[in-house]
Amino acid sequence: MKKITVLLLLSIMLTSCQQKVKIAIFNDTDLVRNNEMVEFCLCNIKDKLGLKEGDKVIILDANNKQVPYQLLANKLTVIFPVSLNAKDSAVYTFLIGQPDSIKPKTFARQVPERKDDFTWENDRIAFRMFGPALAAEKPSNGVDVWLKRTENLIINKFYKNDLEGIQSYHVDNGEGIDCYKVANTLGAGGIAPYVDTTLFVGGHYNNYSIIENGPLRSVFKLSYDTLKVGSDYIKQTLYITIDAGTQLNKAKVIYSGSIDINQLAAGIFIHDSQGTTFTDINKGIAAYAENAVSDAGVPAGRSYVGIIIPSKTDSIFSKTDHLLAVSPYQLHKPFVYYFGAGWSKWGFATDNDWFNYLQETSIKIKHPLKIKILTN
Repeated sequence: MKKITVLLLLSIMLTSCQQKVKIAIFNDTDLVRNNEMVEFCLCNIKDKLGLKEGDKVIILDANNKQVPYQLLANKLTVIFPVSLNAKDSAVYTFLIGQPDSIKPKTFARQVPERKDDFTWENDRIAFRMFGPALAAEKPSNGVDVWLKRTENLIINKFYKNDLEGIQSYHVDNGEGIDCYKVANTLGAGGIAPYVDTTLFVGGHYNNYSIIENGPLRSVFKLSYDTLKVGSDYIKQTLYITIDAGTQLNKAKVIYSGSIDINQLAAGIFIHDSQGTTFTDINKGIAAYAENAVSDAGVPAGRSYVGIIIPSKTDSIFSKTDHLLAVSPYQLHKPFVYYFGAGWSKWGFATDNDWFNYLQETSIKIKHPLKIKILTN
């Protein structure tokens, strides 16, 4: 017993002698920030912490409980979820050690067994884009949505069950449903050049690469080699980031070529004229709500789609079965916007709940949580 007590005391003493660095995170808005992902570069505390190559870190909250985090591919940046009340702050402690394992909450992959779909998800929602093997069916570069009502990752299960004839993902099986139609449109938040009042919807992606793949963030790149604009062709490169705990993706798109493109349109396919739209040009928000219905005609609540453009929005209007948010663009430069979806069966009981979510998220995008390294 004495030996165990001595070892315990030594362990406590060694822990207390460890180099530690504290950071404070501030929420300067009037909104609650719940499980919002924060980025922090370990390069800022490497010397203070005595961090060497190969060392791992532990992040503790104010209650000395480990905080789950992901080390990004650059091996310098960590992301971790932070929850703060309005005008609140919290202190986190970094120290060298072996972190606990965490359950993946994001995932992305190509699906060659289903005509090269590229699909991704988090613990809230799932999406897919259409690939080269679907070329004969002339797919678009629009976004497809799989509505979810489980925190579990469902992509692999849904594809497997559908392809083996066990359960179609076009039917609500208690975890989610694919009831969204894309056709040759921008779908649930795709983007395209808007030139001389004409929308140039693209085709399938040609190449992909995965940059990050969970557990808290997945990032990938899709390349579109031949997007036709009038009689000419340009290239589109699309980077998409999805974090755990959010309904929205962050998208960065770059167009390259010799054609003068000075406007882009992020769009939502309007399936039903009886659906409800919401716009706020000052916040760059375009949103849509409609009845979700399975392929068999069974009602599945309400489905929601939304776009947020943090930069300037020239106009938002309906055209060619789309709700379009048009913004200025400079060729070869990155353009950033957000798109996503939700479901009345998973967190958004009414249309207004969804519209309010987008309005609050637009404020959070423009007012990220602030970080300060503490001296003690």
